[in-house]
Amino acid sequence: MKTKPVAAAVLLLLPLTACGGNAAAGDGGSTVTVTVGYQSKTINTVTAGTLLRSLGYFEKQLDALHDGHTYKVDWQDYATGAPITAQMTAGKIDIGSMGDFPLLINAARGKQLGKPTHLVSVTGYNLRGGLNTIVTSPDSKLASLQDLRGKKVSTSVGSAADGTLVRALQRAGINPDKGIEKLNQQPAVGASALAAGSTDALSQFVAWPGLLAFQGKAKALYDGAELNLPTFHGVTAREDFAKKRPAVLEAFLKAQAQATDYLNDHPVDASEKVAKATGLPAEVVYLYNGAHGISTFDPAIKPQLVSALKEDVSVLKSAKLTGDVDVDSFVDDQYVKKALGADYAKRLAATPPAAASANEVWPKGSEKTVAFKSPAELLGYVAAHRDGIRAAYVPDATTGTLWFADKAVWVADGDQLLPFVAPETAQAYVAAHGGARVITYADALEQAS
Repeated sequence: MKTKPVAAAVLLLLPLTACGGNAAAGDGGSTVTVTVGYQSKTINTVTAGTLLRSLGYFEKQLDALHDGHTYKVDWQDYATGAPITAQMTAGKIDIGSMGDFPLLINAARGKQLGKPTHLVSVTGYNLRGGLNTIVTSPDSKLASLQDLRGKKVSTSVGSAADGTLVRALQRAGINPDKGIEKLNQQPAVGASALAAGSTDALSQFVAWPGLLAFQGKAKALYDGAELNLPTFHGVTAREDFAKKRPAVLEAFLKAQAQATDYLNDHPVDASEKVAKATGLPAEVVYLYNGAHGISTFDPAIKPQLVSALKEDVSVLKSAKLTGDVDVDSFVDDQYVKKALGADYAKRLAATPPAAASANEVWPKGSEKTVAFKSPAELLGYVAAHRDGIRAAYVPDATTGTLWFADKAVWVADGDQLLPFVAPETAQAYVAAHGGARVITYADALEQAS
């Protein structure tokens, strides 16, 4: 695969933050401006941001209100959730989308400043935590979490990726405050630091790990799904806005559900649309947002996600980023329930697609992917069509996390060829299965062919 220079990767994900912008929705005249804060490059939020905007569904829903107002949507793009929260508590953003840890900070800041906000829907989630990954440079000798002791690790403090780092280190018996030197950096800065060698590892959220791996600028050290704790992104709305404009919020949530259905029904085309809007490689977008991507999209606020949110509070408290957060009062599903009607119960009960069917190849020049029953079958196809592959995806044999086949750690166990995101999980499998051994991707292709 062709790779781009690191500088290009960094520039690629710099925020396209809207300047100025109208204030929150008001009654001035007959025109009402609805301000939506989103993160175009955080592709786990596309159904409430990038994809939704490109499809125009929200504007169509607003046009259908016929309530005497003319509606205008002011889309404001940010790199992280923190500035969205700042603008929401200042009354300048009505609806925003962000990750689970930033959502808790959003709840805490809103309550603290007397500008309460509420979680009103979910965008994308992974019930095991696979959306966050710790990566190292391609030539790094680090092979496990234990190797991070005393090392510099870049992350964005208060983000879901920081939560993954903290929990992973704790489980490995490493004090996250003293056992490593943590660098609090924006994702783009951290990616640059990794390339320059000024940090040893980078813990980040979608889509940074996949992007850097795809471009040959990083390799996975730790798959967040090993924690087996849900992680997700969601939509938050100001309480005063929701009460004043319930029909507008419901219109947004209807549009989000439409965008979700579009993504699920047309995963390749949706990935291409997001890629075009963001400048991200479509192959990376599909890794997360594809038919069997790392992220599952569904606006329903599932009980497992609310429970995970409650568990996240202790991590933020220990980092002194928040005090107690009343998660139950923060979660408000009344608007999405009303917006989706009887369909809400079906979405709430839906489960993610099975990882076993996630072996996919995206051939060059094709608008469809090809599915395979096993990683070995996929490798056989790749070996026979080496110059005709745009991307090949395989699920981690332990966690189910999707990864690029040529970036995975491969294990041969008899006739079986098993892919893993990170070396530590591959070694754990080898240790538990006599005769199994780690092999190169080239050897895996040869065995499959």
